[in-house]
Amino acid sequence: MSDFRMPSLGADMEAGTLVEWLVKPGQAVKRGDVVAVVETDKGAVDVEIWESGAIDSLLVSAGTKVPVGTILATLRGPVSTPAVAPSPPSTSAPAAPAVSAPVAPPVAPPHATSAATPQVRASPAARRRAHELDLDLGKIAGTGPHGAITFADVEAAAGKAAVVSPPAPETPPTGIEPAPGAPSVDIRRAVGAAMARSKREIPHYYLGTDVDVGAALGWLGEQNRNRPVTDRLLPIALFIKATALAAKEVPSMNGFWIDGGFRASEAVHVGVGISLRGNAGLVAPALHDVGGKPLDALMRELSDLIARTRTGRLRSSELADASITVTSLGEQGVETVFGVIYPPQVALVGFGSVVERPWAVGGLLGVRPVVNVTLSGDHRASDGHTGALFLAAIARHLSEPETLK
Repeated sequence: MSDFRMPSLGADMEAGTLVEWLVKPGQAVKRGDVVAVVETDKGAVDVEIWESGAIDSLLVSAGTKVPVGTILATLRGPVSTPAVAPSPPSTSAPAAPAVSAPVAPPVAPPHATSAATPQVRASPAARRRAHELDLDLGKIAGTGPHGAITFADVEAAAGKAAVVSPPAPETPPTGIEPAPGAPSVDIRRAVGAAMARSKREIPHYYLGTDVDVGAALGWLGEQNRNRPVTDRLLPIALFIKATALAAKEVPSMNGFWIDGGFRASEAVHVGVGISLRGNAGLVAPALHDVGGKPLDALMRELSDLIARTRTGRLRSSELADASITVTSLGEQGVETVFGVIYPPQVALVGFGSVVERPWAVGGLLGVRPVVNVTLSGDHRASDGHTGALFLAAIARHLSEPETLK
């Protein structure tokens, strides 16, 4: 018999609401199966199980909010891997106790503290709006992924009876009203907590370099020449792949600072900064095993990841195990990005927009497409010399695009 606990889905997560069970007692499951939907400050997440066996009992009912590490269910069968998602544990700093699962004896789960409706799939925004309007989610048809109810579905249902005014913004604890278009209070708090912890605990250092991407963009153009628009490769796929290959060459950039020491990650799981629609915030779910993926597969997975992030249908493993993060604001015209490391990771790579600049090649001056690449590094795990080697490896791969296939 083993325990399946509420996983930590990020350094800023302290608790989650069990929205829905997708299994029942006696049902056989295998490692990687999605068994539950959990709602966090950043949205609803499909939670996977990390060992095979059969569900013995479900200990927490849908609609209940419980701390990270609470036993959600028991599992019988062979135990080959931990029942908690293998996300890196937190450091020993008291500021972020949520990352490590408690190991104390299980206690009875607390009463429900969420307005979630049991056995109904809905986005967090939809649940809040339905609660505000006193609507029964069970009577609303969902148009989102897997029939999930979206904010628009709730508004449409309300509109059948009356004209509904826009939802009133939540008031932050300071009493200051959020500005129009500002991120939701929940996401702002979650991201702010993680970034505050990062700047408080991590001694950042920053490096940057300009990289000639003429060869990479030329190669990309050839690859896309005979492809339909929907199958074309984008420069961000090259940037992510180059980062992953460089991380394999310089392993001190790929891993976690845990309990006062660095733990390298065997695989390169690249977190990708993705902005949510409506300026609702930013999350960085992971693309797994990027170094070994062909660019075609990587581009498909990236497109799928962006779509699911913006509709609130991420998996727990995508939120928990990124070993290095890439962020890009190039599409916004930003040329240089110095990001904040997401703990317990030790590095973040930023890519700016591709711009044309004067560039000398072989003693001749010309105009070349150039991208600025930056590194935010954790000085406990690496230093400027190592960081420079890492950026040089990224630049080399981008100048030799055939290595990125």
